[in-house]
Amino acid sequence: MLKCVFRWLPILLLAAVGTPVSGQTPPPPTPRIAPHEMTIHGQTRVDNYYWLRERENPEVIAYLEAENAYTEAMLAGSAALRDTLLAEMKGRIKQDDSTAPYELNGWWYSVRFVEGGEYPLWCRRPGGPDGAEEVMFDGNAMAVGLDYFSLGAVEVSPDSRLAVYGVDTVGRRFYTLRVKELATGRVLDDVIPDVTGNVTWALDNRTLFYAKQDPATLRSWQIWRHELGTPVADDALVFQEDDETFECEVMRSKSDRYLMIASSQTLSDEWRVLEADNPTGAFRVFQPRRRDLEYGIEHQGDRFLVRTNLDARNFRLMECPLDRTGEADWRDVVPHRDDVLLEQFEVFTNWLVLAERYDGLTHLRVVPVAGGPDHTLAFADPTWSVGGEANPEMDTDALRYRYASLTTPSTVYAFDMRSHVQSLLKRQEVLGGFDPANYEAEYLHVTARDGTQVPVSLVQRKGTARDGSAPLLLYGYGSYGYSQDARFNSAALSLLDRGFVYAIAHVRGGQEMGRQWYEDGKLLKKMNTFTDFIDCGRALVDRRYTSPDRLFAMGGSAGGLLMGVIVNQAPELWRGVIAQVPFVDVVTTMLDASIPLTTGEYDEWGNPNDRTYYDAMLAYSPYDQVEARAYPAMLVTTGLHDSQVQYWEPAKWVAKLRALKTDANPLLLRTNMDAGHGGRSGRFRSLEETALGFAFMMGLAPGGR
Repeated sequence: MLKCVFRWLPILLLAAVGTPVSGQTPPPPTPRIAPHEMTIHGQTRVDNYYWLRERENPEVIAYLEAENAYTEAMLAGSAALRDTLLAEMKGRIKQDDSTAPYELNGWWYSVRFVEGGEYPLWCRRPGGPDGAEEVMFDGNAMAVGLDYFSLGAVEVSPDSRLAVYGVDTVGRRFYTLRVKELATGRVLDDVIPDVTGNVTWALDNRTLFYAKQDPATLRSWQIWRHELGTPVADDALVFQEDDETFECEVMRSKSDRYLMIASSQTLSDEWRVLEADNPTGAFRVFQPRRRDLEYGIEHQGDRFLVRTNLDARNFRLMECPLDRTGEADWRDVVPHRDDVLLEQFEVFTNWLVLAERYDGLTHLRVVPVAGGPDHTLAFADPTWSVGGEANPEMDTDALRYRYASLTTPSTVYAFDMRSHVQSLLKRQEVLGGFDPANYEAEYLHVTARDGTQVPVSLVQRKGTARDGSAPLLLYGYGSYGYSQDARFNSAALSLLDRGFVYAIAHVRGGQEMGRQWYEDGKLLKKMNTFTDFIDCGRALVDRRYTSPDRLFAMGGSAGGLLMGVIVNQAPELWRGVIAQVPFVDVVTTMLDASIPLTTGEYDEWGNPNDRTYYDAMLAYSPYDQVEARAYPAMLVTTGLHDSQVQYWEPAKWVAKLRALKTDANPLLLRTNMDAGHGGRSGRFRSLEETALGFAFMMGLAPGGR
């Protein structure tokens, strides 16, 4: 789950952050509304700020707007710095940039930006990369007059004539699907509103399959079939996921031979398949769901390939015949290994490409289907991020992959799997005089309090003093098994060039060190995520990379939960914390099955209706653990339309902190009134939020500038 009595904040807040403008008042007091009480397991929890859930209440909107005004006033002194940072960040971006084109059915597809444009153009060229360009969608034109715009679900029909696309203008991830005739630009009359954006074509080029979400919980739970030119009211429901802990999606196999429906939850999967040239046929179950059996499938030649945890904690790759798909007929292709996590696989006619993680890092291994020696690609950086790029064609020897590191901008290569010759297709161009030789990266290991070795990726400008005087930003996430790899971030150069060190703590809860790394950071072991991060922070202080009066932390969504816990457990360690869309009211949310994502995540956080899990999450839930104590400076961000972590969680948390904290450090809440979980849309507008956070930290750091 990528899940407010106010009092006067003393005017003694650091002038470097921004002195309140003349006449500025703090946020208004909470209206006198009776507290909400909830009794469970013999305990009564009193929530004084429960009323902030009322999204349509004018008093709630007025409160959020007052908090925004207060934040702007408190940061008024950093306005010039924010402008400077924003100009730097924009100045590093090549405005008329484009992606490396890829081939599909004789067309070469790419996305490009134009000078000053917030949104990309989706383009294609016939015959080759130098063919005459055809603009399929112009995001800038489509976004005119909109505060928020997201174009998703762009899927070209198998015959390349039509494209289905989805538009979200709120940020709550409700898309409206339409279909465009690409040769003429004509938009067909078909309009499918309020869907997830997950859509795929059948091979007849006239049948669409799409996913709908439950309007209450936003769980993707239905797959529908639509035939072009027919009323949406006549669409057929082909699958409904009635288990509220599962979500479903639809796709077409890379080979184009099969339509596939995947229904998944944290610990179990169930797939259905149907020949893609028979869209009105009945999907058949590939392997019935069973708790603790996870699997994913792809088609290759005369077999299905299955990545599964069947008797394999770190997953293995298996195969089965096309007509016998139950687990009894699965046979090993890549056996399980205790020290290697099989993350993903990619199929080609003659090749398999495996993404394997060991030593905390992902490696790509190319395996010939016909047998013979395999080949693992080599990378020179101490820490990196690598993964497959657009590879829609089956019958090719070229593997496109994307590589980046903390000092290497995002780069797309084509690797010839037969000759092992590699070609550079595209490297992110970083303007403004960037030279990777000016920066250095490290890959460290920190000993956590229980003896576990926790990796840390770190980057700094060469010559940065290692005497405790450098400010350092430590980032973390640690949930859902999502590994946080070391990627290049051109915006972060504005920190590094001002003497900051940037570090990523690869805490338990991800899968950096294999599947057990995830298991040891969830449910009743969730506390490991938080203590790992604190121990990494302390180790960086002990090793003189920084000091507590210069150490900052940042995380978003479940990483925002991490921020909420560390300020409760070790407030003295941090000079400042940025919590983005933070999931901080864990117990209340996980007890409310009407909130999106709740029931599907009992296997991640636990079900608090069970006393054991209730006690465990209550022990770390940031909102419940706020005390009358000193806290570090904090900037908290949220979005009014966030469907993953509802805005009221950070709003309530800030309110309770205001009422109880005993320090004079800044506590700022900023709500984007037009966006959802991902913040503002647009290529450059999103950088305004980055500049805000950077200026917040620089204003607090001794000698910040």
